[in-house]
Amino acid sequence: MISWELALALRDAGVRWSPGPGDRFRLLATGGDGDVYTVSDMTIEPHEFDTGVVLGFNGTTEWALDSVALEDALWHPLESQLRELLGGTFRALERTDDGYVVRTEVLGDAAAFDAPDPEDAYALALLALVAASAGAPS
Repeated sequence: MISWELALALRDAGVRWSPGPGDRFRLLATGGDGDVYTVSDMTIEPHEFDTGVVLGFNGTTEWALDSVALEDALWHPLESQLRELLGGTFRALERTDDGYVVRTEVLGDAAAFDAPDPEDAYALALLALVAASAGAPS
């Protein structure tokens, strides 16, 4: 699972989340040490209202929590979701002695992103892609 810091950075960079089954998130109020929740048709379901998306907790006994607004939750994308967001820029995921490297190519420019976990390497690559698409230096 990507780190709290990288999840925050992706959100702040403008990566948007449309919750679906299997998605993981934490509550912003509890921070990086808070519980990790998984969207599921049985326990936590996204509900769309005119005012926004709310994550409804169905039959949850460990929390006095009925629902939470989407903006109060921090998405922790899965490895496959990060790879999908990289789209055609993704070239390879390789294991190294120190962890993993994700290789990308944007407009002929190759780049490599190293991290101890594959999810974090993907997240770093996605952050660079978002920055490049916004015209900011990576």
